[in-house]
Amino acid sequence: MLKQLKEDTSITLKIIAFGTHSSVHHGHTILEIKENGFSNIDTISSLLTNDDEQSIATSYGLTTIKFADYWSSHTFDLVFCLGDRFEMSAAVQAGVPFGITFAHIHGGETTLGAIDNVYRHQITIASELHFTSTKEYAEKVEELTGTNEKIYNVGSLSLDGITHIELVSQEKFRSKFNIPEGDYILATFHPETVDSSHNEKYAKEMALALKALSEQFIIVITMPNADTVGSLYRGEIQKLKETYPEHIVAVENFGKENYFSAMNYATLLLGNSSSGIIEAASFGKYVVNVGDRQKGRAQSNNVLNCEFDKSGILETVFKANDLGRYEGENIYFKEDVADNIVRIIKSYNETL
Repeated sequence: MLKQLKEDTSITLKIIAFGTHSSVHHGHTILEIKENGFSNIDTISSLLTNDDEQSIATSYGLTTIKFADYWSSHTFDLVFCLGDRFEMSAAVQAGVPFGITFAHIHGGETTLGAIDNVYRHQITIASELHFTSTKEYAEKVEELTGTNEKIYNVGSLSLDGITHIELVSQEKFRSKFNIPEGDYILATFHPETVDSSHNEKYAKEMALALKALSEQFIIVITMPNADTVGSLYRGEIQKLKETYPEHIVAVENFGKENYFSAMNYATLLLGNSSSGIIEAASFGKYVVNVGDRQKGRAQSNNVLNCEFDKSGILETVFKANDLGRYEGENIYFKEDVADNIVRIIKSYNETL
């Protein structure tokens, strides 16, 4: 979508990069934005190193303060805001007094095991245009906003062009990320942030399950987000990587092309990330969804749910492995998502 906006001569595009994009600890993905040909970028730094509850709340406040300064000196016809991160919520809330017109992508979704649920709905209420991934979520946005106007069920933007995406060859992909030969599970675990008191136990259960699975599979792990007590999971993953270097591969940030390639070549997906629920079905993969972080999010028939404990994880992984390739539909997929969003916002701009 950003590439289409950049190439449209009737639109001036600026990217505001903040949150983990400037964090070396989280992959320094501002470099990926620049490598994709974007140069009109403003950066705002407000992420703290610590990830306890006070640090997350402080980072939220700092982001709000910095965006208050930013919005006071910058004007836009429309500002896109994606998803449900606490940093995104802070940026949007700071824009409310300035009358910033926001367009929210992926609103209306429900994740009862993550505080992102609150942030997502805050962003929805503050936004004027809404681009949802399913009809169910469009109805939720209508419920939250009290109107059915300017709500567009376009499908998941992350799946745009998925049917003709050029993936990295398996040989090149494995070589780049030092993934040994053999079947591998693609795993992503984030903290459960609604009740963070259980995360020490959950991180250890994750480690026990991954250790057991590594006896049969290579485990390729993408690292956690900058969430409350995410360092607990990072610590366990680092210990696994150091103890079982031949079986555990940890990657800070794949980038979209490499992540989709990782998904395509994986035997199955494991963890509690939204990507498993939203995207994996389009690659014919079964997903073992662990715990409550994604509870309430609409699921295709490729998702198998289990409790956050070693035995439940192992039992469900072996069940998913026996099922082979998923041949059903992906409820989040629609054609031409980016095209439709750009068309809608250009039509909207003409009415201003």
